[in-house]
This record gives sequence, C-alpha cells and structure tokens, in this order.
Amino acid sequence: MSNSALAGALLQACQQRDIMLATAESCTGGMIIAALTDIAGSSAVVDRGFVTYSNEAKMEMLGVSAAALDAHGAVSRETAIEMAQGALKRSRAGLTLAVTGVAGPSGGSTEKPVGLVWFGVALTGRPVVSECQLFADKGRDFIRRETVRHALELGLRALAADQAAGAAP
Repeated sequence: MSNSALAGALLQACQQRDIMLATAESCTGGMIIAALTDIAGSSAVVDRGFVTYSNEAKMEMLGVSAAALDAHGAVSRETAIEMAQGALKRSRAGLTLAVTGVAGPSGGSTEKPVGLVWFGVALTGRPVVSECQLFADKGRDFIRRETVRHALELGLRALAADQAAGAAP
C-alpha cells in the first residue's frame, strides 16, 4: 500500500474513532504530517505536527527529558517513547506517532547505524508502544519514506489493537 493510501486509511480510522492525531518527528522532518495533510479533509482529525530535529526542540516542545537524551541519545527507545507521550500531553490528539532515527548519509555509528529508526505510538489510556527498525541504507530519501510508511502502519495497528481490546468481553 502506498504512503498516500496508508495516510488515508489512518485518517479514516481516526475519524471513525472520533480521535485527533498528532506527530512528533525528527528524522522525517515533517513528512508524516505532510502525508496526512496532503489529503483533503484531514483537518477533521489532524491536530498538529511537532518537528523536533534538535535535542533542544525535543526538550522544549515535547518535554523529552535531558536525562533520557544524555543516557540513551536522541535515537533511542526512551526518546521515542517520551516524544510520543509529550505529543499526547501537548496536543488535543488521542493518537500520536513519534519517530527518531539516523536517515544518513552520515551520522551513523556502530551502535546506531544509518537506517536505524525508533518509533513511539501513544494512544490515550494505553501504554506507549515502541519499535525499532533498521532500514536498508539505500539513501536518505528511501529511509525517510520507509519511516513514514512504517509510522502510518503502526498507527493503524495501534487503533486496530485498541478496538479489538475494547471489543473483548
């Protein structure tokens, strides 16, 4: 499914659930919120997008702790979780998608190679879900597009899992 189709499906799922959506993006620089707002009618469910490329922006705009950044770095499970939680607290959204990673072509290390991306998905009343992906180093554009795709898929999965949990007896 294309990123555009995934974005449309996520918007529809949010509208059916009557929840707003926000993003907290680092390595994608706003590409997730752009994919969502490219679709007419997205204003019905899109609240806002936080583009927090620097550590300072992550702390100031999302409340990511200096302790998490110092101990684990910007590209980490802990930071992705705090980004997702911060976006939830600082918006009207009931679902937030957070991404932080190394898109390349430089900036990678042995521990955090180019293509490593951490995701955080926060849904009101549920624990934050985090996941790590190591995308093939096929260039910056590829890594960023795949990050957008995966974030949209995670949002859809979170809503489906929440709905299934709510439907359970």
